[in-house]
Amino acid sequence: MKVASIQVEIKDTETRDERIKRVEGMLDAQAGADLILLPEIWATGYFSFDRYHAEAEPIDGDFVQRFARKAKELQTLLFAGSFVERDGDNYYNTSVLFSPAGELIGSYRKIHLFRYGSAEGQLLTAGSEPVVVETSFGKVGLATCYDLRFPELFRRQVDLGAELLLVTSAWPHARLAHWNLFNQTRALENQCYLISCNCVGKTRDVFMGGHSQIVDPWGVTIASGGEHETVIKTEINLSQITHIREVFPQLKHRMLPTS
Repeated sequence: MKVASIQVEIKDTETRDERIKRVEGMLDAQAGADLILLPEIWATGYFSFDRYHAEAEPIDGDFVQRFARKAKELQTLLFAGSFVERDGDNYYNTSVLFSPAGELIGSYRKIHLFRYGSAEGQLLTAGSEPVVVETSFGKVGLATCYDLRFPELFRRQVDLGAELLLVTSAWPHARLAHWNLFNQTRALENQCYLISCNCVGKTRDVFMGGHSQIVDPWGVTIASGGEHETVIKTEINLSQITHIREVFPQLKHRMLPTS
């Protein structure tokens, strides 16, 4: 399975439309990939809180329709990152997954909203449901940024059959050590591949962390980005998940406390 994680630079000088057009060109350059990822609220810019409500869209709006067409055009599984979804009077940080046929096969409303130096928790409504999607490559769990700090979400996804964990993110450089740790730990403890896509650049005076990663079920980072806009690419063998879970069956050895 050929994987590409597009680590997008968020530039305050760009408009939303300019960034979308630029990223569409980056997507076109990854033709042939089986799976492509984009970061969290990359079109608006995660830290551009003043633009959240003005640039919000319904789940069937232009953002979703546009990247559904792009997934079909490239014939790829496309995790298009997240956008601010408007649903009635509520707003959500919603990530979307498209099939190679251009169908919206998964949408996930971020459960753990970030509140440390962030207005996300004030502006948006938290989701409540973990999401695992059946794809032609296996079952895929969807997560967003701050979710990485909450292992119970990923364990629930594994209980729902997840083999591949996809994480869209806008993680700051200030907590890069935590980012690296959680990427590896969530993959290792759940014996899954984990693929993350983070932003880079300095936006609204926040230096973004980059270092998007592809981590195998042993917790080994097999590909990683730096602190500049780039595309992280590699091939993964999903049969390794079954093999590792058979030779080292830690998930079968779980014991829940009785009191």
